[in-house]
Amino acid sequence: MNPENRVGQRDGWCGLAAPPGKPGRTPVVANHADARAVSGAGDTFPKLLALNATRFATRPAMRHKDLGIWHSWTWAEVHREVHAFALGLRELGLNSGDKVAIVGRNRPRLYWSMAAIQSWGGVPVPVYSDSVAEEMVYVLEHAETTIAIVEDQEQVDKVLSVSDRLPKLTHIIYDEHRGLRDYDHSRLHSFEQVQAIGRAVGKDPAKTAALDASIADAKGSDLAIMLYTSGTTGKPKGVMLSNDNVIISARNGNLFDKLDETEEVIAYLPLAWVGDNIFSYAQSYVAGFCVNCPENADTVTEDRREVGTSYAFAPPRVYETLLTQTMVRMEDASALKRRMFHYYLSVAKQWGEKILNRESVPLGARLNYALGRFLVYEPLKNRFGLSKIRVAYTAGEAIGPEIFRFFRSLGINLKQLYGQTEASVYISAQPDGEIYADTVGKPNIDVEIKIDDNGEVLFRSPGVFQGYFKDPAKTAETKTPDGWVRSGDAGFFDAKTGHLRIIDRAKDVGKLKSGALFAPKYIENKLKFYPNIKEAVAFGQDRDFVTAFLNIDLTAVGSWAERHNVSYASYQELAGHPDVITMLARHVDEVNRSLADEPLMAGAQIKRFLILHKELDADDGELTRTQKVRRGFIAERYQSLVTGLYDGSKRAHIRTEVTFEDGRKGVIQGDVAVIDMELHAVRPVPFQEAAE
Repeated sequence: MNPENRVGQRDGWCGLAAPPGKPGRTPVVANHADARAVSGAGDTFPKLLALNATRFATRPAMRHKDLGIWHSWTWAEVHREVHAFALGLRELGLNSGDKVAIVGRNRPRLYWSMAAIQSWGGVPVPVYSDSVAEEMVYVLEHAETTIAIVEDQEQVDKVLSVSDRLPKLTHIIYDEHRGLRDYDHSRLHSFEQVQAIGRAVGKDPAKTAALDASIADAKGSDLAIMLYTSGTTGKPKGVMLSNDNVIISARNGNLFDKLDETEEVIAYLPLAWVGDNIFSYAQSYVAGFCVNCPENADTVTEDRREVGTSYAFAPPRVYETLLTQTMVRMEDASALKRRMFHYYLSVAKQWGEKILNRESVPLGARLNYALGRFLVYEPLKNRFGLSKIRVAYTAGEAIGPEIFRFFRSLGINLKQLYGQTEASVYISAQPDGEIYADTVGKPNIDVEIKIDDNGEVLFRSPGVFQGYFKDPAKTAETKTPDGWVRSGDAGFFDAKTGHLRIIDRAKDVGKLKSGALFAPKYIENKLKFYPNIKEAVAFGQDRDFVTAFLNIDLTAVGSWAERHNVSYASYQELAGHPDVITMLARHVDEVNRSLADEPLMAGAQIKRFLILHKELDADDGELTRTQKVRRGFIAERYQSLVTGLYDGSKRAHIRTEVTFEDGRKGVIQGDVAVIDMELHAVRPVPFQEAAE
């Protein structure tokens, strides 16, 4: 381990320790010592809830849009709802240490359930709501869940279908009644029924006193939640996080971005993802701000616009989708509107980020940008539901630099952070005024980062997880005895900015046979900048050249087909259309040109590609539930296509089993064209640049 490759904020400094003879560390001005201690009055979520019920009693804590109407609960009301449900859970047999599954979309009652479970020392285990039954049963069985709290009939059916494999599961509690009237209710209960039980027993002072004592006796070091990783390379692992892990990380995140009780956020990310647990639960409890649950996934943008979201988070795919939808709509606009749109986008690209960063900009450019703000930028931000955004983040995987700059050029304070479940999210983040498209910022408050000799990023912080549930061997492999965690990502600190740069997953970064660097995610993100490309998977490790699978974006390419009178009957037919292939070949060529301008990556230009006959799908195991590519699985599943990319074939045949939305299985088969690309000459590196 090289001690020089280390930065942190634990000791009151942040920067890159330079090699001998060069400038050293950059001092930190801010003093974050106050972020490290969590008082006993607020070291667990039930205690924070009780505190907020007093200090923010009449302020809105949660809203939910149902049938077009927003329903609101104050902090005092949420406290009463949680209190009643907690007492009811106790009557159903909930004990300290019990694991309780939570399955569903973002709904107030599911968030309240977490605090109610924690009130008795129980451990919530959120599960991805779009998991098929086989995926769900693994988590429920591995976690040894005793109760499942679910959203609706769909989730009840999934749990019941695998209940014979869950011997410890005693009760299922549901939020929505629809379709469940005629079910066997011997161990099936509605949320209201459990609350009614709780309110009835709450009249007994001894029962209430027992709950109060349980909350008072809990400690920050107690296990607060268990979150299962997305499992890109194998079975998901249960990440155990304590109250201290989550609450201190949330508090530090609030301090970093100056978040307070006036913020408005919209909760739409999967409950099982650590990001939602921090942004929609922990930070809200710590700061006291309001969390808004949308009506459904299709109304998120409209609902975000209605509540005036001030603090937002979205993975890159959300920003990619917003950009794609915008470009598609503009193709249907009048010629005048299209010209105005593209002209002011060019103005924004030139001056927008500089104005956002408060850099010096000529008066004429400022006036022209102000006109663009009135005509284009503000209407766009309003359509995105981002008009009132003060801080917006993206993370989860790398975002394309062009996409990142597009949103910032509109005046949206979009920043990047780097985090993991094992860190309670926060590892590094971009401070205001230090925003770069190719970095993920500096170590967050109380976080230390160092780079191993093999290029792997290691971190240590108050948010570091307790371990993997029932997997001490994997815990020891990931977490060192002195608290450092191996991230599995390859990266380095930028010598000019002191910011962390993530290249790719450490296991995925490799070399071609020629010795050229191969970073698949970097290449894939360049491809996905184009609205027509929804997903990309690059291959090249220990090969003679780089190849790629591409997925078309059905919205963008379908819109193109409609405008050009191209008829098609299926995704497969559109993906194989000669004009679509030509269009994507132009995009690949542009990516190759950009790679040729980057000395480190010039040898990784794409020589051959094909357009997959189907969309990559989490139900088919090709993506994780957080939409990350399962590269190894895809290479194995589509081995015949990979072979076709490398053996000189002009076409490759594939037969694939797929899973439909209703659970039925089917088969898609056909031939796909393999396209050869021209490789571009490497741009010479100027002597000055090479010396640096």
